[in-house]
Amino acid sequence: MIIVLKNGISDPDKDRLTSFLSEKGFRIREVVGENETVVGAVGSVSIDYREVEILPGVDRVIPISKPYKMASRELHPQDSVVSIGRVKIGGSRIVTIAGPCAVESRQQILDVAWAVREAGGVMLRGGAFKPRTSPYSFQGMGFEGLKYLKEAGEATGLPVVSEVVSPSDAEEMGRYVDAFQIGTRNMQNFELLKSVGSIGMPVILKRGLSATIEEWLMAAEYLLASGTEDVILCERGIRTFGRATRNTLDISAIPVVRELSHLPIIVDPSHATGIRDKVPPMALASVAAGAHGLIVEVHTNPDKSFSDGPQSLWPQQFDKLLRDIEALCPTVGREMARLPERHQEDVLQSHLEGKVGKPKVVFQGERGAYSERAILNYFPEGEVDPTPVPAFRDIFNSVLAGDASWGMVPIENSLAGSVLENYDLLTRYPDIKIVGEIKVRIRHNLMVKPGVAESDIRRVFSHPQALSQCAEYIAAKGWEAIPFFDTAGAAAMVARSKDRDVAAIASAEAALFHRLDILAEDVETNPRNYTRFAVIAHVDAPGPENADKSSFTFALKSHPGALAECLAVLKAHDIDMTKLESRPIAGKPWSYMFYVDVMIPEDAARFEAAETEFQNVAQEYRNLGRYRSV
Repeated sequence: MIIVLKNGISDPDKDRLTSFLSEKGFRIREVVGENETVVGAVGSVSIDYREVEILPGVDRVIPISKPYKMASRELHPQDSVVSIGRVKIGGSRIVTIAGPCAVESRQQILDVAWAVREAGGVMLRGGAFKPRTSPYSFQGMGFEGLKYLKEAGEATGLPVVSEVVSPSDAEEMGRYVDAFQIGTRNMQNFELLKSVGSIGMPVILKRGLSATIEEWLMAAEYLLASGTEDVILCERGIRTFGRATRNTLDISAIPVVRELSHLPIIVDPSHATGIRDKVPPMALASVAAGAHGLIVEVHTNPDKSFSDGPQSLWPQQFDKLLRDIEALCPTVGREMARLPERHQEDVLQSHLEGKVGKPKVVFQGERGAYSERAILNYFPEGEVDPTPVPAFRDIFNSVLAGDASWGMVPIENSLAGSVLENYDLLTRYPDIKIVGEIKVRIRHNLMVKPGVAESDIRRVFSHPQALSQCAEYIAAKGWEAIPFFDTAGAAAMVARSKDRDVAAIASAEAALFHRLDILAEDVETNPRNYTRFAVIAHVDAPGPENADKSSFTFALKSHPGALAECLAVLKAHDIDMTKLESRPIAGKPWSYMFYVDVMIPEDAARFEAAETEFQNVAQEYRNLGRYRSV
């Protein structure tokens, strides 16, 4: 049953409730939601709900209709997020777990781990106990393999996961792994589920070969009921009549599970297809369907793999897959999960050791702004403090003064063009540099105060660019479009307003933060609406490793062909220029400063040579920073 607590329930009343339920034999879990707090009570005993409803502090009692009680969204309406080390599975990010089917040697798992880390994977998988169909197949290295797996994880900073097959091994395995995996053949090994669940560590539960979704969720219920609160479901294909692939990947299970359960769901396209070339398209399809992550087999030499070589990706194939997923993410409103880069890690660690709170990342606007979404997508989840400031200039001043570690500034929109004010600010603050960039899809939503109907609306507030991007929708409704300084600010204004004829156009996060109802989603005229943001830091702050992009500004010397001479330097050194923007120089009428984005080649020395030569032919050259491209 779900017990909804009254707002302001006293601690004695809450203690009295939990004692009453515990004495009756119920397992209890408190769930704090956006608007209310509930207590889930699960057990094999029956009780008259009225006995609970009359207790002090109880608002109402709701029976859970699903047989899987703790895994049900009835108990936990919000999506659960499972933390495995610094990796969080279940949020808005796509988590990639990769590694070999089996640990074969110390060097092999170390080589694969570094390949996974360098490509952008955030967790390492590797089998040490292998339940194989044939008793003559490689069965794994056992605990020796787990030691190698743990060493590789520690060397690369990747949390590790491995399959457990015996209840007697579970406790000992817990010393070597950050998460357990329950394989498809053991999905309904209930003694194993109870044993692993009782340890309380995160568990990835694979779907059985012929299991229904309800049977799968009931297996998850065993884990939850046994003690762990962190279960991740894994779709890995089911057995059908088809023989073209190893199994049939049930992509339709992803949205179904997300509707029925709060548990995060990932996909294993390697075991689903069994064919290396089929893994990338199924991985991309899974992300599009709503999966929270992928678990993929990667091997440095699949042709000599002890097991499942034909379905294992080469490192370069895995690297390309992650780039393709990264390109897809903005389209579906997601972002790739990344481990902190070195320049981020140093700042995060210093705050952690100094116990001075989370490092601040400042943005312009109100809570729920698209800039805040960019921050949440770019930085490690939950490890920074997004802080709003009134104006773009305030972002630069906060970073310059050391009040904030980073700033997030919009640079250009795919429909509206460049945010010229921020180009000018980058030029005017020589002690600020760009250390990263991120692209966010802009999805505009119409929102109103609770209880307001579409027929009540007469005026719509938002940023001028947002109003322009939604002009056709607003005109078709016959509403008055009123410019506001910020999309999220418009949402805040509507939330505070006593008028019932006003609405705002802003992000879904703004509606959630200001407790507004969304009447219509994606009301922009053109869905290809993206904004590119620059991450800025103090010039003395460490920069990212493996930067592949740079931005700089320059002015021209006063003679004919000056611009051609500058651009010829880039051509001579084969440097790819991706953007060229001109801005008037303040105080110098008819003089212009040029802003340039270029890609840094793999041979970075070539770029450095070009940069040196460029400074000789240009005037007032300044590099704005090196960073990793979107």
